[in-house]
Amino acid sequence: MRITGFRVLSFGCYGTLIDRDSGIMTAVRPLLASGRIGLSRHEVLAAFERHEMALGASSPELPYSEILAQAHRALAKEWAVLSSDAEHAQFGHSVPNWPAFADAPAALQYFSRYFKIAAFVNADRHSFAVSARRLEAKFDLVCTAEEIGSYGPDQRSIRRVIGKLAKLGYHAGEILHIGASPQRDLAAAAATGLATAWIDRRSPDEDADKVVMPEGAPIGARFPSIAHLVKAHQGDLRA
Repeated sequence: MRITGFRVLSFGCYGTLIDRDSGIMTAVRPLLASGRIGLSRHEVLAAFERHEMALGASSPELPYSEILAQAHRALAKEWAVLSSDAEHAQFGHSVPNWPAFADAPAALQYFSRYFKIAAFVNADRHSFAVSARRLEAKFDLVCTAEEIGSYGPDQRSIRRVIGKLAKLGYHAGEILHIGASPQRDLAAAAATGLATAWIDRRSPDEDADKVVMPEGAPIGARFPSIAHLVKAHQGDLRA
């Protein structure tokens, strides 16, 4: 795959540009401490994502802050930890505290010189406004779950992105969709016919079986960071 063959780069935001996992772990730490929960980072994040994705599928009308608050409530119940409504709400409003990946701002500024840049945001516009400032980038198109009315991996989400880009004059074959989660970001994009790139930020010592690949949705090129995606593009230019 030659990155220079595309005109639009569409990024999943949380997990790809914003360090969602570190943000979640920081926000859930008081609950873990209160219940003396000894689960590993992977186990905590897997439990959180299970509740978050179920809520997004069953209640797509909810703002992301409420999805997060209810996921926190579900975790407290699952782990038998007493937690107040205020603590659930605090977790729900944690997105503005989630950090950007160190390589994301410079990479976005670099790519904006060559491509239109779109962001698919599995959250609401208010939350993303703070994240966008962390990323120090101007996006040509932003699509949030709030305005679409569905959360990824629902295909309606990525189809809305494709539809909006089509109105701007870019067809699906000109779009490269870039994400960190095969299930959340890439499977739906691949199923709609988009080319995909997986930003696989897992450390080399992580077990390969900790990521379950979706069936029937081929994942495209794989890069360990967005900085490596930049290097691949520079290599394409030289070639």
